[in-house]
Amino acid sequence: MFRLYDTDGNGLLDSSILKEMMEEIDYDRDGTVTLEEWIRGGMTTIPLLVLLGMETLHNKCASNVKPECDGGPLRDHTLLPSYICPVVLDRHSAVKRGEGESSPSTSPEDTGQCFKFTGDGQALQITPLPGTHPLLVLVNPKSGGRQGERVLRKFQYLLNPRQVYSLDRGGPMAGLNFFRDVPNFRVLACGGDGSVGWILDCIDKANFARHPPVAILPLGTGNDLARCLRWGGGYEGGSLVKFLRDIEHSTEVLLDRWNIDIIPDDKEEKGDPVPYSIVNNYFSIGVDASIAHRFHLMREKHPEKFNSRMKNKLWYFEFGTTETISATCKKLNESIEVECDGIILDLSSTSLEGIAVLNIPSMHGGSNLWGETKKRRNYNRMSKKVPERMTGSTVTDAKELKFCVQDLSDQLLEVVGLEGAIEMGQIYTGLKSAGRRLAQCSSVTIRTSRLLPMQIDGEPWMQPPCTIRITHKNQVPMLLGPPQKTFFFFKKRNRSRD
Repeated sequence: MFRLYDTDGNGLLDSSILKEMMEEIDYDRDGTVTLEEWIRGGMTTIPLLVLLGMETLHNKCASNVKPECDGGPLRDHTLLPSYICPVVLDRHSAVKRGEGESSPSTSPEDTGQCFKFTGDGQALQITPLPGTHPLLVLVNPKSGGRQGERVLRKFQYLLNPRQVYSLDRGGPMAGLNFFRDVPNFRVLACGGDGSVGWILDCIDKANFARHPPVAILPLGTGNDLARCLRWGGGYEGGSLVKFLRDIEHSTEVLLDRWNIDIIPDDKEEKGDPVPYSIVNNYFSIGVDASIAHRFHLMREKHPEKFNSRMKNKLWYFEFGTTETISATCKKLNESIEVECDGIILDLSSTSLEGIAVLNIPSMHGGSNLWGETKKRRNYNRMSKKVPERMTGSTVTDAKELKFCVQDLSDQLLEVVGLEGAIEMGQIYTGLKSAGRRLAQCSSVTIRTSRLLPMQIDGEPWMQPPCTIRITHKNQVPMLLGPPQKTFFFFKKRNRSRD
């Protein structure tokens, strides 16, 4: 049970507001608030609900809530108000601790409890239901043509509002700090690839003992990482309850992340600021980065013209046509050198206009530049077993590259050449399967000799001559969505209404 508590021992609570609330829920007026009274008060007292994390609860709903509420169908994700309590300790326990007893929070049996402090210094005790995976929801309200604002409100309704954070209010750290010691919690990143990268960076900086796995609700334009992890190419307003249930049935996979260091040849020559120092999805130079840069400049100038995913794709097609005519990255091989694990690639006989370094099998909203991989025969004509390739080895041979499989957790990069904007359009529309495979390796160094467009995970900039080094950083756990159900054309059709 909880007792009214004052730190200076004068018999009065330090906070008059908390005192009034505690007295209000002391229904039998015995000077002690039992757990049952606490839960009952939390369901009927709006100021206390705000303190606990729930902003409001309608009277009609409150009358139907039982003290032993188990969280309902979303219990695996939800931090119920009764799981987040102000630390209200009785004076008797405080005296005992002063005589040498340890604090209850340090007891070995209290491993499921953690304590937080609000902005006004109020300590909160978080004790989630054992076996659950509380979900921290981080939403970019500006993503998806302001679709993020609607998603933010929906999640605040479905879950405890204390679990749902807007990224335009201080970024991801507020939510990550609140959940720091919550056991087995998961993160849901609601936004585009840029928002996901921002959240992963903040998780790195938070130095968690256990890196929380991250699921993605795709709200951006490309959503390439979400596509690879089976969360879809873009949220279209479907049931978020179904999406939360999919998270329950997801599995953890590891995602490679890469450091990228860009060293200018002339430090006095200033180019655009480099957007990121980490690559999650891909890095590219040339034709595709030029199209992305045109798109970026126009969106910065006229944001009202880029308020939907479909409009954004149409703009990409228009800028791709312009790039085809201008061919700004023609004869790229004459101003670039690509080195893979110490091996310099021979680009002299190529007519490439772009180079892409891939970590995942999706780019520009679903284009697989690496393409399908051929299956290797286990036996040759002489019935001798073909030797398996050594894991982590460098491959630059064109014939051998046909059998190289792409994997987002193999600590390898794939290097692809692009012939021009027309080829990009063919790959995007499915008329061509992939670009030209150049290498699979564990590190890449690129040297340029002129001003070129570049991009990291869809964020472009113009870069003067420089040296680019890409090396492995770490691996982080991500959540892989459950396989989508497939229906064969000959399966009996269900004519019943949903």
